[in-house]
Amino acid sequence: MNTTTQLGQVGEIAVQRRSFLGMVAAGAAVVGVPSLLTACSSGEAGVTAEPGATAGTDVLPTYKEIVFAEPDFPSVNGSTAGYASIPADLVQSVEEPPGKGTEFTAMTPLWGTPPPVKGNKYYDAVNAALGSTITFNIADGNDYGTVLATALSAADDLPDWVCVPTWNVPPRFASEVVPNVFQDLTDFLAGDKVLKYPNLANIPTAAWQWSSFNGRLYGLPFPGEVINDVIFYRKDILDGLGITPDVKSADDLLALLKEINNPSAGVYAAADLWNTSTIMHGVVPKWKLVDGKLLHRVETEEYRRSLEWNAEVWAAGLVHPDIDTAWNKELFESGKLLVMNDGIGGWHEALGRQLGTNPSYSQQPLPPFGADGGDPVYYKGQPANIFSFLKKSDDPERIEELLGIANLLAAPFGTTEFDLVNNGVEGVHFTRGADGLPVPTELAPTELQPTYMFLVAPPVVNAKVQYPGFVEASSTFTADAAQYTEEPLFYGVQISEPDEYASIGQPFVDLEKDISRGRKSIDDLDAAVETWRQSGGDQLREFYQGILEA
Repeated sequence: MNTTTQLGQVGEIAVQRRSFLGMVAAGAAVVGVPSLLTACSSGEAGVTAEPGATAGTDVLPTYKEIVFAEPDFPSVNGSTAGYASIPADLVQSVEEPPGKGTEFTAMTPLWGTPPPVKGNKYYDAVNAALGSTITFNIADGNDYGTVLATALSAADDLPDWVCVPTWNVPPRFASEVVPNVFQDLTDFLAGDKVLKYPNLANIPTAAWQWSSFNGRLYGLPFPGEVINDVIFYRKDILDGLGITPDVKSADDLLALLKEINNPSAGVYAAADLWNTSTIMHGVVPKWKLVDGKLLHRVETEEYRRSLEWNAEVWAAGLVHPDIDTAWNKELFESGKLLVMNDGIGGWHEALGRQLGTNPSYSQQPLPPFGADGGDPVYYKGQPANIFSFLKKSDDPERIEELLGIANLLAAPFGTTEFDLVNNGVEGVHFTRGADGLPVPTELAPTELQPTYMFLVAPPVVNAKVQYPGFVEASSTFTADAAQYTEEPLFYGVQISEPDEYASIGQPFVDLEKDISRGRKSIDDLDAAVETWRQSGGDQLREFYQGILEA
């Protein structure tokens, strides 16, 4: 479900950086990129939904699916397709290098050490495939928002291609930045025009819609996953206790937590389960329509019940006492707590950290369930968590060259281009094991860092075959959960909120913690909601009601 650990600005959309970065690791790419794996474990951030009106269907690219490798676990209702093995025969999707020998610059984030530019065999190989050279201006991902804002303030010096993570979207992005700084791609990609670029046409329509602003198409998307958050438990430890979870309701989960809690042994049942509570209670990401009236999530009964349940967990002493000062994943992976919520991308990362020293380590997701024992509601994650933009140019041939390059970079799993962008050069950056899996060389972590993949990406696949059984388990879970998905209100629509409402939701971040930890009571929620309404919440509701009616 699309949930948040915190509600910052009431104009915020749930975006989890850890989930996005975990998604970057589609396929075997991150075998040789340890810094990326470290980044996937970082905190999460929200994005202000400032951009303007979404494009209509007449300006969106025609969708035409391409499948170069049949998945072992097909997508179900938008779930991520899974591959149990790496294809032996890769297909070249772009016959000739699309570039014309032009030198371009690109600005991207990186949560790690920037690779060397001179003598970089990875850069040389990808640029040769592109037929043009892209030189990267790489900024620290943790400070990327600040660097991006500074760069946008000097548009004349802006690189040719700019990556914009949704959690770094600056104020007035749609109204002032996009139309004045970036290239309108509508006339190049709308409708069947995109078929000139088959790999771009393979990107789902919703991702393109999310990349449109002011009724026009501007962004090149990095498609997201439908299912992001998962409730995990330590299967290996519970197996050792002779406990097989049979959780079908909130009461069942509470009973399980009480059964496995063992403070005297330094083992606690859980992390803070606020996200878990919002998942099983079906709390909407932002707005809900009830009898024709918009209710904000903090006004809903689901939100109230989530707070009450999580407070009950804390009051029962089931949460590890160090949860606010320690790294949750370390406590979970060391067996000091046994149930936690995490992004889907964190699952594979944990296996990478633990299986080498603890071969029996196993974490598994609890199957989908609703708090009342009925069917759950999974709100779809946003269709893209990042996009990139081309600097405005009055030379259409220059834009067409960049789109040709983007088409190559968007080559899907099962192609030689995907393999090159994600794994580098065989024999230089990796060798293949008996199972066909790329095995990184010592050079890989130095040269092969995420750069090109931050410019545009194909649909997400799960081909993380390093650990037997993982693809099947994760693909089965997401396919199961996807059957319960619903699009949240205003799904995939970029909305520009008035600046005066930017901070009225911030008090709920602290309130969620205070009520959960017993420092405040559920009665304090009513006063907080009333304050929110008087501080602009009702006006914000009218703003969204107008959009809904339009």
